[in-house]
Amino acid sequence: MANASGFASPSIPTLRTQTNPSGFRISRSGVYPFERINKWVFHCNAVVGKVESGVSSSQSRLPRVGQGCMLVGCGSAVPNLLISNDDLSKVVETSDEWISVRTGIRNRRVLAGNEKLTNLAVEAASKALQMAQVEADDVDLILMCTSTPEDLFGSAPQIQRALGCTKNPLAYDITAACSGFVLGLVSAACHIRGGGFQNVLVIGADSLSRYVDWTDRGTCILFGDGAGAVLVQACDGDEDGLFGFDLHSDGDGQKHLNAQIKNGNVDDETEKLGSNGSVLDFPPKRSSFSEIQMNGKEVFRFACRCVPQSIVSALEKSGLSGSDIDWLLLHQANQRIIDAVSTRLEIPPERVISNLANYGNTSAASIPLALDEAVRSGRVKPGHTIATAGFGAGLTWGSAILRWG
Repeated sequence: MANASGFASPSIPTLRTQTNPSGFRISRSGVYPFERINKWVFHCNAVVGKVESGVSSSQSRLPRVGQGCMLVGCGSAVPNLLISNDDLSKVVETSDEWISVRTGIRNRRVLAGNEKLTNLAVEAASKALQMAQVEADDVDLILMCTSTPEDLFGSAPQIQRALGCTKNPLAYDITAACSGFVLGLVSAACHIRGGGFQNVLVIGADSLSRYVDWTDRGTCILFGDGAGAVLVQACDGDEDGLFGFDLHSDGDGQKHLNAQIKNGNVDDETEKLGSNGSVLDFPPKRSSFSEIQMNGKEVFRFACRCVPQSIVSALEKSGLSGSDIDWLLLHQANQRIIDAVSTRLEIPPERVISNLANYGNTSAASIPLALDEAVRSGRVKPGHTIATAGFGAGLTWGSAILRWG
């Protein structure tokens, strides 16, 4: 079980209850009656029509003492269009050498034509389900970790529909930039341990190319688009695969990395009001977001300082040390950051997973995308312990110590 501090301890019960005079049991996951709970029937005719015979996933979803979670499937997808450093040198003043030396990036994939981020997410999720040998209708929660949804109100429900989940499982977005996937993993574990969920899809997908200033060589060289997914599945507590985690945010650092909303309204109060005090600038003009703004030096310092500290904290909560780690898997932002963190943690290069050269910074997609390639290539094997960490805008950062398979 993961408590508020991120410490994993399967032997500690995950369900604490108390009774009250009304005859209901109160738990962290909700309120339910003592008797005949498994015979409750919920109707939502406006959405799904009459409930068929049998017990729905929401009816049978009760926390189980000592329940753990494990990663059992992964998948990824990238756009067709490949943009090399040489291609970028035709758009901005740069070169392959200049980019690769400073970042480690040589290529990136970018959405083009009729390609959609949700389609990439669906493809990645489908591959994860196929590897795990789990049907779409057995998924009872979908977490879409993204900062670039194709609908203002979130993309997760559209992924649920496209996957063919006919039982209408909960699906919602998580926005935490490049830390999003790590937060998604921890959220999945909490839903499983405290809410009784069985199969949770965690998807990391982003299309930051849509928010890049392609005339700014300081940022346009960094980002690419992609999607990755894992299936997190309930298991017995002694098989728990999330050992510990550590999560943080610091709003003071927002000035170093952001893409803020551009307000279309007039800022001068004297221009907003007429002589009789009536509002002139109404209705409001349509708002949009600025291109990505980044202070690269400050973000580099932040990552090199905070990420090793976070991983060490997660290891301590897990009761592990660096020597227990088979693989270090960081958010793929910059090879110099990856090298600096691994050096500080004394993890040799042969135990570091990196595919940054081929895809660039894909934000929330970078960790599951790299994990999927490492698993399918045979590098990461069942039972391997992975230290993973995300960091980025917010500022946000977090780490998790987990076991594959």
